[in-house]
Amino acid sequence: MAEAHPAAYDPLPLDEVDLADLDRFTDGVTPWRMFHTLRHRDPVHWQPECAPNSGFWAVTRHEDIVRVDRDADTFTSARFVNLEELDDDQIKKRASLLETDGARHRALRGLLQRQFGQQVISGYADFLRGLTATTLDAALERTAFDFVEHVSADFPINVLARLLDVPPEDNRRLIDWGNRIIGHTDPDYADVLLDSAESERYRDLPFRSPASLEVFAYGRELARRRRGGPGTDLVSRLVNEVPRDRIPLSAQDFDNYFLLLVVAGNETTRHAISHTMLALIQHPEQLDRLRRDPALLPGAVEEFLRWASPVYHFRRTATRDVELGGKRIREGDKVVMWYASGNRDERVFADPYAFDVTRTANDHVTFGKGSPHLCLGNLLARTEVRIMFEELLPRLADIRLTGEVPRVRSNFVNGIKRLPVEVTPA
Repeated sequence: MAEAHPAAYDPLPLDEVDLADLDRFTDGVTPWRMFHTLRHRDPVHWQPECAPNSGFWAVTRHEDIVRVDRDADTFTSARFVNLEELDDDQIKKRASLLETDGARHRALRGLLQRQFGQQVISGYADFLRGLTATTLDAALERTAFDFVEHVSADFPINVLARLLDVPPEDNRRLIDWGNRIIGHTDPDYADVLLDSAESERYRDLPFRSPASLEVFAYGRELARRRRGGPGTDLVSRLVNEVPRDRIPLSAQDFDNYFLLLVVAGNETTRHAISHTMLALIQHPEQLDRLRRDPALLPGAVEEFLRWASPVYHFRRTATRDVELGGKRIREGDKVVMWYASGNRDERVFADPYAFDVTRTANDHVTFGKGSPHLCLGNLLARTEVRIMFEELLPRLADIRLTGEVPRVRSNFVNGIKRLPVEVTPA
C-alpha cells in the first residue's frame, strides 16, 4: 500500500543527498527527506551531475526560490528550464514560451493570455462541470478502478480537447503523447530514455522524445485546417493572430507552442488531482471535514496544490556573478528552484507536513511566484481541481486504496502512474 505522509521526515545525511539520482524519486518519501536536509543544512546546495551535464545549484528555501523566480534579468530562462544542457543550435530549435524572457515572452504569452484569464475561465464553469460529470459517471460505473486512468487523466484531457477543438476520440493519443514526452526518464513511458546513447538521434526535439514528431504532425494538420478561419479555439488563435511585438510565429514557434499546450494541459492538473485523492484517502479526517463543510473547498484547493507540488523544479541560468543564500553563483551556472521543497518550508508554512484543508496561510509556489513565467493555466487548473472535488465527494460514501501507488521516475514531474481504488457510491 502507498505510504501515508508522516508528521515529519527523517532527514537524510547531507552526503547522501542526490537530487540528480532519478531512482530517489520513485518512493514518494525520499525526495522530501532530501529537501528537508537541504533546507536546514545547505539551502543553496551544489549538486554534481553525470556528464555531459555539469551540475547545478539546488535552491530549496521558499524565500530564495521567490527571489530567483522574480529576477529574470539575473536568472534567465533563455538557456532552458530543464536540467539538460543544450548548445545554441539546440536552443534555437527547441525553445518554447518557457524558454523566452522579456518582450518576446510577453508577446508570445499575450497570444493566449486572455483565454486563460479570470473572465474567460469563469465562463467555463458550466462546461467544466459537465465534463466532470461525464468523467465521474463513467468511472463510478465500476466499484474498483484505476483513479488515474479513469478520473485524473480523463478529465483534464477532455478539457484540453475542448480548448483545442479536437474530437474526444483523440484523447487517448493526447494522453499517450504527454506520458511519453514528460516520462522521458521512465522506462515504462519513454520511447527512448533521456540518458541513453540512442537519445542523441533526437537531440533537437523537445525532451529528446520521438513522440514530439507525432505531436508536431498533429498540430500542423490542425493549423492547416484552421488558418484563415473564424475559429476561437487555441490553435486558431495561434495561427491567425500576430503577437503584440509584430513578429509572427514561425512554423517552429507554432510546433513548440502547440506541444507545450498538449503537455502542460494534460500532465500537471492530472497529477494534482491524483495526489489530492491519495491525500484524502490517507487523511480520512480531512475528507470528512470537506464532506461536512463543502464551503471549505475553494480554500482547500490551495492546500491540494501545495501538497501535490506536481512539478518538482524549474531551472534558470545565472546571467552574472551573484550571491544567493551565502553562496557565490557564477555567470552561466544552472540555478534550480525546487518548488516542491519550497512548499514544505517550515519558515512559511506552519506544520508543513500536515495535510490541512482548513489551512489559510498558504503562500505556495506550485505555479511559480510573482514571475513573468507564472503558469499561464493556473486559473484553469485551480478551477478544474475545485470542480472535480465539488462533484466527486458527494458521490462517494467510501474510497479505499487496493494496491501500490507507483511514481514516475523523474525529478521534474511529481507524477503518480496508477492509483488503484475501490469505491462505495453515496
